[in-house]
Amino acid sequence: MPPIVIYTKSSCPYCHAAKDLLRRKGAAFEEISVDGDRAAQVAMAVKAGGRSTVPQVFIGAAHVGGCDDLYDLESAGRLDSLLAG
Repeated sequence: MPPIVIYTKSSCPYCHAAKDLLRRKGAAFEEISVDGDRAAQVAMAVKAGGRSTVPQVFIGAAHVGGCDDLYDLESAGRLDSLLAG
């Protein structure tokens, strides 16, 4: 399984939903909280091609996007293959 990184804020319901989906898939992930950390949020936005909302999900070298993007991959049946590498 490729490394998974998810940028989050503790009060974000979309962050919780994205993490829940990854957990249901049995996918271990590194969570990087940007709560109150402006530098971390700027670094996330640079890595995410300018997207500054949370969550931002990365699977391996692929930028998945946010929660809706992650669930769209699941609905399309493409998340499992991405998680498998």
